[in-house]
Amino acid sequence: MPQELTIRDADVLEECQKAIGYEFRQPDLLRAALTHTSGADTRLASNERLEFLGDAVLGLVTCEQLFLRFPDYQEGEMTRVKSVVVSRRTCARIGRALNLGEYMFVGKGMHHHAAVPLSLLADAFESLVAAIYLDGGLEAAKTFILRYIGPEIEQVAEEAHGGNFKSLLQQISQREFNATPQYLLLDEKGPDHSKCFKIAALISRHRYRPAWGRNKKEAEQKAAMNALAQINGEPIPYECD
Repeated sequence: MPQELTIRDADVLEECQKAIGYEFRQPDLLRAALTHTSGADTRLASNERLEFLGDAVLGLVTCEQLFLRFPDYQEGEMTRVKSVVVSRRTCARIGRALNLGEYMFVGKGMHHHAAVPLSLLADAFESLVAAIYLDGGLEAAKTFILRYIGPEIEQVAEEAHGGNFKSLLQQISQREFNATPQYLLLDEKGPDHSKCFKIAALISRHRYRPAWGRNKKEAEQKAAMNALAQINGEPIPYECD
């Protein structure tokens, strides 16, 4: 059963709808999307179920866009771009840009004057996607998603398509692990005029599979590709031993 809207709730929801640029036919869906477990009467009345659905809708729209916009992309390339575009950090950043923290219904232990945790903003954005999907259908949800995710797709895809895998790894690393990749020189061989270098990417003390290159720049790019593959659970493209 949807919670009965108070006058204060209605005012908050009206302000939120203006901020996100979408008017709900069923305001109780928006109320649910903005309700953290701490502010719900029961866990089922919180936005957790909507978050689950929103994650799927967000993934569907993003995958469809990648499939349609980049017909020359292989599955692995689309997977790498998607992992950046729909990351939790991206969702949190969009939630913060929309000021969703100002409209969330939270418990008394969470004060509005304090900064809303990024994880809650990510949850709220995904829940909002689901609420719009249920209220207006897939096209309404797609319009809303692409307003914010569209630019992300273009930026990340441009980096990946240009072959700059170090840049792509840096984006994923900063968004997912809050760290900047480092590159370790593990070995080198050959005469001075024709050396080969063995390099591995390191993120937050985790070392990924190394790769050999004819110069340090090439080895670092290959090491970045290996790291991206491991992060996405794919076979690594460059075996070194």
